[in-house]
This record gives sequence, structure tokens and C-alpha cells, in this order.
Amino acid sequence: MKKYILITFLLTAFPPGLSLYGQEMGFEQYNPKSTLVVPEHPVKRAKFPFVDIHSHQFRMPSQELSVLVRAMDSLNLAVMVNLSGGSGDNLKAAVENVNAHYPNRFVVFANVDFSGVGSPGWGQKAAAQLEEDVKNGASGLKIYKSLGLRNRDVDGNRIAVDDPRLDPIWAKCAELNIPVLIHSADPKSFWDPMDANNERWLELKTRPRRKRTDTDPAPWQQIIDEQHRMFRKHPKTNFINAHMGWYANNLGRLSELMDEMPNMNVGIGAIIAELGRQPRMAKAFFIKYQDRILFGKDAWNPSEFPTYFRVLETADEYFPYYKKYHAFWSMYGLDLPDTVLKKVYYKNAMRLLPKIDASLFPED
Repeated sequence: MKKYILITFLLTAFPPGLSLYGQEMGFEQYNPKSTLVVPEHPVKRAKFPFVDIHSHQFRMPSQELSVLVRAMDSLNLAVMVNLSGGSGDNLKAAVENVNAHYPNRFVVFANVDFSGVGSPGWGQKAAAQLEEDVKNGASGLKIYKSLGLRNRDVDGNRIAVDDPRLDPIWAKCAELNIPVLIHSADPKSFWDPMDANNERWLELKTRPRRKRTDTDPAPWQQIIDEQHRMFRKHPKTNFINAHMGWYANNLGRLSELMDEMPNMNVGIGAIIAELGRQPRMAKAFFIKYQDRILFGKDAWNPSEFPTYFRVLETADEYFPYYKKYHAFWSMYGLDLPDTVLKKVYYKNAMRLLPKIDASLFPED
């Protein structure tokens, strides 16, 4: 009887989720505030005007651009590259809206519709449409990650990134001297077992649709290798590998790939947390490949840009990222020299997009 009373007392006094010594919690809830006292130099505005090579504005044909420009000015964002221009009439309307209001503040990229791959003459027709889009104001081509993951040909088969039926597109980009910004696959962790060893466990729990397997739709390395074979097959085409090709967590391997493929540039969108946890190695990488790294953010959220600025510009230590499910660790600044910052912020983009208005940037 005494044992029963004791158990009843413990269950009522300390309900599930509590312990005798304090509240129990899972990893999702545990988010301690650092007690470390170190110098802090938050950066709300980039040191130099910059080009965001990786942005998405799906309503550009009709949206009020002045709202965007006010936010851009607050960040020192001189030129935004809208990768979601579409094709045909949608692209024409987006370019017309830009030209009518802020012709030197936005660049629009075209997109390709892969739904007809496998039909007679599809590659030539797609290349012709791209050429028409460029005549109508497109300055580049954006390829979404659906190529290699979800796009299917007319027979229902997955379209590989290096499918030879797509070759006319990449060749046309070389002919027109326009860059291709391409996103292939997703972080390798999305393919790994969702267990205690997976750094992206919280993200996969929060967003379970991001989980992949070797059969859904293919192994990660296979998709990445497809992309690299395509780069090598088209050496005259300039590629911007979005998200550092998902090798920001392995800069040694990325360095090898950069050396093998001189036509591959990289954007830093959505991987700043990887760079911020390895400041010495990342700084050395930026200095070595300073002519081929471009600033890009991806998701348009002005409040998140200062974290990028702080990582690139300062020598700050142990400061937080803005999304725990992306990075539960703290970060450190790379303290890049101005010569490198200028290239990452705008010079490399101007090389690939020569129509950018040079008057928006410092004279060197």
C-alpha cells in the first residue's frame, strides 16, 4: 500500500516531461543562450553594393517593385537577379515591368519547361525558345532542382541532369554567352538515415517531405555526378553551381572539382552556416577561388541577410545562425579582405552578366 501511494505521488507531482531535478526536454526545445562574452560587430548593411545572384520573385510581371527596392536599398543590394522569370509571355511581362520602373536594379533569368523531353525535336525547340527569351530580355538561365529529382520524360522516366537530349540548351547558352545557374539534388544528409547521427535530423523532422532515398529518386552521388559530367561536356558554357554544389561542408573536395572544371562558378545561397563553422578553411577557399564565388541568398527575407554580411566581413566569434533546423551550431566570421569581398559581392557577377550597370558600384 505504501509503494502504491509513493508511485501515485510521483506521477502526480512530476507529470510526463518533468524530472525530479527540472524539466526534461527534447532537442527541438533545447536552445541555450550563450554566456560567452566576446566582441560583437553585427552588420546590417553590406560594406559594398552587391549583386544577389540567387533570388526568386515569382510575381515580377505584376508586383510593385518599389517595395522591393526600398528593402534592397536598406541592405546595399544594388542588383537583384530574379531566377524565376519563366519563359514566353511571363518573361516578357517581367522584363517590361522592370524596364518601366527600375531598369538597372533587376536582372531576369529564363526557365525551361522539361515536360516534353523525348518528343521529336524537343531539344532544338527548347533552345529556340531560350534564344527568343534572351531577345526579350533574359540575361541567363536558371535550372531548378526538379531536373534530376522530379522531371520525367514523355515515357515517364527520370530525366538525368546530363541527359544528352538537353545538350542543345547548354550549347545555346554558350552561343549566347549567358550563364546557367543550376541547382541539383539537395544536401547529402537528406539521403542519409534519419537517426541520431544525421546533422539535418531536425530539418527532416520539421519538413519530412525533404527526405530522400537511393530509390527516391536516385542516389545523391549519382545526381551530383550527372551534373559534373554535364559541366565537363560543355566547357564553353559558364555554370553557377547553386549552394556551392552541396560541397560547402567538404571544401577540400570542392576545391578539386573547381580545379577540374574551370567553367564552374559557385553561389553561396543557403550554405552560409557551413562556411561560418570553418572560418579558417573557408577563408582560404575564398581567397584561392575569389574570381569564381558569387553572393546569393536564395530565399528573399531581408532580415536574414545581415548574418551573411557578418560571416563574410567580420572576425566575430561564436554567433548564432537564424534557423536552428538548418544549423544548431554557432558561427565565426571569415574577415575577408576588401579585394575578395568586392569580387564576391559584385565583380564576379558583372563578369558573367556584363549588362549590369557598372555605375552602381565603386570605381577601382
